[in-house]
This record gives sequence, C-alpha cells and structure tokens, in this order.
Amino acid sequence: MSGDVPAWWRKPRRIAVVVDNPSWVLPWAERLVAEATAAGDAARLLRDNAEVEEGTAVAFYLGCVKITPPAVLARARRNLVVHASDLPKGRGFSPLTWQIIAGINRIPVCLLDAAESVDAGPVVYRDWIEYRGDELIDELRGPMGEMHVTLPMRFLAAPTPPAGVPQRGEPGVYPRRRPVDSRIDPDKPLAAQFDLLRTVDNDKYPAWFELRGARYVLKIEKMPGTGGGKP
Repeated sequence: MSGDVPAWWRKPRRIAVVVDNPSWVLPWAERLVAEATAAGDAARLLRDNAEVEEGTAVAFYLGCVKITPPAVLARARRNLVVHASDLPKGRGFSPLTWQIIAGINRIPVCLLDAAESVDAGPVVYRDWIEYRGDELIDELRGPMGEMHVTLPMRFLAAPTPPAGVPQRGEPGVYPRRRPVDSRIDPDKPLAAQFDLLRTVDNDKYPAWFELRGARYVLKIEKMPGTGGGKP
C-alpha cells in the first residue's frame, strides 16, 4: 500500500492554513493547525498567501478575500477552499449569509480545489449543516467554523490524496455584501425581516434604518435561556 502513496502525501507533510484578513474563522484556523500538527503533520497558520512556501503539500485557504495568483497556487500540491454553498450555485461572497437571509436553514458546505476562477474548482467533499432558524450570527458561525476544521482534517486523514469531482450545472454568484444590505425597512413587519437580523454583527455591520429624517442602528441579542426550539 505504501508504494501507492505519493511521496508528498506521506507524513510529516508541510501544511499551510491561510487566513488573509481579520476573519471570524481565525480561531478555527488555529484549531486546524493544532489538530493537523497533533496528527503528525507540519502545519502553520499564514496571514498572507505570499507566505506559502515552495514544496507545501496542502494549502487550505479559509475565509480569504484575496484571489491567490497561479504562481502561488503552484507552490503547493493541493490548494483547497471551504465554501458554504451547493456549488456551482452560490459562488462568490458571504454564501452563508445570503442563504440565511433567503430563509434557507439547510446549508451545503463544500471542500473544493482552488482554481483560477473563484469557487470553480472540483468538489472533494460536500456536507450539510442544519440550522433551527432561531440562531443569530455567532450561533451561525459556530457550526460553520467546525466545518473549517472537520473537512480539511477528513482530507488529511485519507490514505491517498482524495480527488475532486468537476462542478456541473449553471453557476450562480453571490455579490459582496455592503452596508446597504443590512438596512431594515421600518414599514415592514419585524418577522418578515428576522432572517436579515440573524446575520448582522452588532459591532462590525449592524442593522440600521431611516425614519423621520434620522438614521438609527438596531442591535439584536438573544435573551439567555431562550432559543433552541423553545417557544
């Protein structure tokens, strides 16, 4: 069996975990580095794709906002991304947020090979998260963060490098979110806008509305002891 395993796949492999911005995913990226290291690989957290070294076995790009140039992708044997949509649908920015706003609570999550076109590479794994429908932003991020650990670790635990399956079907692309996308309409019922409220960050991008010539910030918090399917 060892003869069927390429030399670059044998431990200790050089693993890069790249997070190129102050993303909420950072704690999970740090955990991925720790778990990969404990499993016998040489894993490092990098804050810029330019830091990926020649001879890297696998580079995971988590929550990144910069497009990695082909010259950098060539430094690693495999380059992988975690993306929360049923690819090829939902390529682009903030896929989890856009789906929650649309009232979708069963969220697909893919591990895919990075490609020159964003989110267009072959899909290695496709999994799902089931939300209840009452979770706010931190609760939404928790299970998604876990996927940023479990899918890469599943890949690294495979006996041979797992192959991806080319995407099929008509692609769709989510746009980058803007401040206007957190705007609440004071003339609409709160229940009709609750899924939007679930996705706002009270500090970084709060909900807001305009009324009687002024602009207001609207913050949302869940009362302790409520939620989780409770009435």
